[in-house]
Amino acid sequence: MIGFSLFFIILQYIFNIQMKYYRVIFKIIGLEDTLHDPSFFIEDVWDIVAALAGEAGFESFEQENDRLVGYVQTTLFEQELLDQLLTTLPFDNLQVTYALEDAEDKNWNAAWEEAGYEPIVIDNRCVIHDMHHPAPAAIPLDITIDAQQAFGTGTHETTRMIVGCLLDLSLKGKRVLDCGCGTGILSIVAAKLEAKEVLGYDIDEWSVRNTEHNAQLNDVPAIKALLGDVSVLETVTGTFDIVLANINRNILMHDLPIISKHMAEHATLIISGFYEEDGTILQDLTASLGMQLAEKRTDNRWCMLRLER
Repeated sequence: MIGFSLFFIILQYIFNIQMKYYRVIFKIIGLEDTLHDPSFFIEDVWDIVAALAGEAGFESFEQENDRLVGYVQTTLFEQELLDQLLTTLPFDNLQVTYALEDAEDKNWNAAWEEAGYEPIVIDNRCVIHDMHHPAPAAIPLDITIDAQQAFGTGTHETTRMIVGCLLDLSLKGKRVLDCGCGTGILSIVAAKLEAKEVLGYDIDEWSVRNTEHNAQLNDVPAIKALLGDVSVLETVTGTFDIVLANINRNILMHDLPIISKHMAEHATLIISGFYEEDGTILQDLTASLGMQLAEKRTDNRWCMLRLER
């Protein structure tokens, strides 16, 4: 049976229904004292709040001075989950509160998709672009991402670092797992680098559909996407040579022991979605699972680890 949220999204596209949105204004309590700390970056708080709010249904964000404004469909907003997630923020002496208001009555997602984003070039070897912006010439790997309510356009540091790492690996003939596939961008890069099979999964129904859509757009039929969390791997046979997981630290801590059971004997694990200061705890966890650090990359305090079993 089709999911409730997906049903309404399909209606929106078929009948041009304009979904109702909340405009949610996030504010930091205790900000004045913290601003005097030279190690404090307000962008760090908002990056993590945006990542957590995405799990509660939020689709887009914009920063307005010292506050963050998020947009979420009223029918998809999981307020209790958001309240719970905000209690996990890893900042001392800070709290994040929010206020709800009705957003202007328009199709925010359609407006974002129409505007699109400029092409992203990674190491002069890969270009990621949308339907509205042509790719620069002479870039070997050309990937088109039609992002529809899913994370992963290549604009974020974590996505760029993982793509750069994949470009340095040999994926030919490998079986790849993409945990939290979003738009499918990492799956598509892997398939374009000649992986023989790519399986992605995501808890969001629209992300699964968007991954399948972008796979068709890039002519990479080797990709399959499943709906569900890490437990969906119970339905999958065999092991994977390369595992990709661009998700937040708390989910990684929970999921990695399960994911590791589906990794081949000499598999590679590439993880991101967390800050550099969280890298140590993840290295300790993966070491307990029989993996060794092979590479670490950072970009604007975001971190990526490549580990080998």
